[in-house]
Amino acid sequence: MKLSLNFALAALAFPLALSTQVAVAQVAEPEARQDLGALKQAAEQFLRTQASGLPGEVKVTVGSIDPRMKLPACATPEAFFPPSSKAWGKTTVGIRCSVPSPWTIYVSAKVQVHGDYMVAAVPLAQGQNITQADIAKVKGDLTAMPAGIITDASQAIGRTVANSIRLGSPLRQDALRNQQAIQQGQAVRVIVNGAGFSVSSEARALNNANEGQLTQVRTTTGQVISGIAKLGGIVELTY
Repeated sequence: MKLSLNFALAALAFPLALSTQVAVAQVAEPEARQDLGALKQAAEQFLRTQASGLPGEVKVTVGSIDPRMKLPACATPEAFFPPSSKAWGKTTVGIRCSVPSPWTIYVSAKVQVHGDYMVAAVPLAQGQNITQADIAKVKGDLTAMPAGIITDASQAIGRTVANSIRLGSPLRQDALRNQQAIQQGQAVRVIVNGAGFSVSSEARALNNANEGQLTQVRTTTGQVISGIAKLGGIVELTY
């Protein structure tokens, strides 16, 4: 009778132990989740690196990442620019992971660049040549300015106003043109600069040219040469 009771107890214990082992086996290790704060920092660092050469004080603001997003942990998340995005104004940064589980997310961001730019200190008329007194330097967010904004006075002084510009308006590259330096048929002085020497001679311009443009002239010997037009009827060649 005692033997039968022990056998019965052992028979009951076996399935209980087996079920316990199965239950333990079914409790898997929880999957590590990606720290979303680290992704936000990666996006900010990426934008600061991309904007390091911009002219001015850079301020980077990265948008929030949805806290409900459950991403597998990534050892080396990589930030990148989607097509047409750049470190300027409102932008988007992509962050992707290759291993152990591939995923990609996109984060909104804003890059502001506070720096100097030039505005009209007086109303500027079409055809007017710009002098130092005609312009003023102000500071602001360059990313909020029109494309081609002029950030240095040297980019404007000596150029001609293409269309009238109102007082206080930002100066843009496409709103100015270089002053005409050479007229066709004009007698010009050709200056040839080289290592340790400079030679000048007389010639006649074969075409009109603004300052800084390539122009052709005919020398007194009949030779046609090309050089850079300068104000004052000068054509420069460098060897």
